[in-house]
Amino acid sequence: MAIGVNLDVMMAKRKMSLSELSSKVGITLANLSILKTGKARAIRFSTLEAICEALDCQPGDILEYVPNKEKSKRKKQRGNDL
Repeated sequence: MAIGVNLDVMMAKRKMSLSELSSKVGITLANLSILKTGKARAIRFSTLEAICEALDCQPGDILEYVPNKEKSKRKKQRGNDL
């Protein structure tokens, strides 16, 4: 089981930079980057709430369940896109 993070997608839709979101949410660029790249192991509800408020979105717009098979396919597709 895996949880995918689509923070970069929502930021692009809202035309918001990482540094702008960082200042609005009140977390460091480093921690926001860890979350954006999907390397975070957890997120506080208060942080998720602040991100959703800043991006005017729902938690489901940022987080999604990705079965392991799909996760492997996505990694391969991203590797081919580079």
